[in-house]
Amino acid sequence: MSDFLYNLWYVAAPGAQVKRGKTLAKIILGQAVLLGRDNSGVVFAIRDFCPHRGVPLRYGKFDGETIECCYHGWCFNTGGQCTKVPTLLPDDKTDISRIKTGSYPCQEVDGNIWIFIPPPKTRVPETLPAIPVAPAVLKHNYYHVDSIIFPCDADHAIIGLMDPSHGPFVHASWWWRSRKSMHIKEKKFEPHGLGFRMVRHKPSANSRAYKILGGERSTEISFQLPGLRTEHIRIGNRNVILLTALTPIDENRTELHQFMYTDIGFINLLRPLLAPFGKAFIRQDLEIVKKQQEGLKGDQPSLMLLGDADAQALWYYRLKKDYLEAQANDTPFTNRVPEKTLRWQS
Repeated sequence: MSDFLYNLWYVAAPGAQVKRGKTLAKIILGQAVLLGRDNSGVVFAIRDFCPHRGVPLRYGKFDGETIECCYHGWCFNTGGQCTKVPTLLPDDKTDISRIKTGSYPCQEVDGNIWIFIPPPKTRVPETLPAIPVAPAVLKHNYYHVDSIIFPCDADHAIIGLMDPSHGPFVHASWWWRSRKSMHIKEKKFEPHGLGFRMVRHKPSANSRAYKILGGERSTEISFQLPGLRTEHIRIGNRNVILLTALTPIDENRTELHQFMYTDIGFINLLRPLLAPFGKAFIRQDLEIVKKQQEGLKGDQPSLMLLGDADAQALWYYRLKKDYLEAQANDTPFTNRVPEKTLRWQS
């Protein structure tokens, strides 16, 4: 299934990547998008396309209020509405305000820029779903870990994200876990919103990274369409939240953004030392995806999903199918993921 999921919020970029008075060009779900931040610091997203001759607006000028096309100087405000056509005479009666390049709902929440993508050539719904937010205690303790592009479609990136059994093989290392530490795991799952969650539990004993946190630890891991994985770790009354967001670029590329929120002081102080470990973890996933894509070239047999270790992948495909059908039929989405305890070895 390579269909894009529309009418949902996606992480477009970490907020720090879009400076005041600057723009950033992105491809999101195959659509050319120009992100920007105006002089007052408010972010916006418009279609990266001049309706005059089709030149991308990213090649033009932006003064913090107006985007000027580099070809003929047509100007647009941050809502995508035309404000100036230099070739028109002063007495011309053309209502240029009716000329629009198109815009997208865009908000900056918890340090990230989120964009709402409707299906092509459709209007934005009057009511939009809520954007996922971090608990209030963590809002000022934000850190962008990494962003990276996976050379695969969103489906392969997402089921890799939720795969519970590749760790000892892909992420084997002295600071995480080894193949020798594999043992049977049993976790309870339940439906949740547009996805499911692994009910709060004590972290696995073979994960060394958890041990440095000390204290009584528990974790809850959730997945939500279109591609959001959130792990909320509690150590007493302290918190660490890891948010991983997958945003399709096109049918063959998916961008991963990973963020951390924590109110644990020593982790904030150690960020420069911890950052390389987080980046290394993501790049291990990148390397295995590259190998996978080699194997998927040409005419290949159907892939297999087997046992409880792959149940979350099956749930994802079911969620996606049901969401696409609900959108096509304009009917409410029903989450059919069951409450279930899964068992696997990892």
